[in-house]
Amino acid sequence: MTRRSSTFAGTVLGAAMVAAGLIAGAFYIFACAVMPALARSDDRVYVEVMRDINDVIQNPVFLLSFLGALVLTAVSAWQLRGAPYRWWVWGALVAYGLAFLVTVAFNIPLNNGLEGGGDPAALREEFEDPWVAWNVVRAVLSTVAMGCLGRALVGYGRTGRRPASVSPSGD
Repeated sequence: MTRRSSTFAGTVLGAAMVAAGLIAGAFYIFACAVMPALARSDDRVYVEVMRDINDVIQNPVFLLSFLGALVLTAVSAWQLRGAPYRWWVWGALVAYGLAFLVTVAFNIPLNNGLEGGGDPAALREEFEDPWVAWNVVRAVLSTVAMGCLGRALVGYGRTGRRPASVSPSGD
């Protein structure tokens, strides 16, 4: 790997970690603050606020991070396929891929279920517990992905900064 391509690979790896961290943080704040606060609301307010959140979350900034974490991690896994720390990147790709899958397979369909009309109490009953549980799963998975990417960055820093003419023992 040339110095230029190595620098680019490090940049992609770092960007993947930042994107995964942003998404992990978003899911974390929902688990720790947003959903517990909404749990105190009556059914009508709960459903209305979740509908509003589902509407505003679909914006370019969030989507860039949400999709970017997956794409950047995949690109990084390909770029670093021969690196000794590649398994950390692959672990991150699997963990974030699962978080992405949980979102698409469970959280988004639950969000879509709130869009129909109906009794707010019934809508909330169908939505709240499964959505909260799946959100915790994706929060943990995306946090694991971020941690794996962080560990890969440590490996990158250790191997990427060593001059080619110097052996690992310093001779």
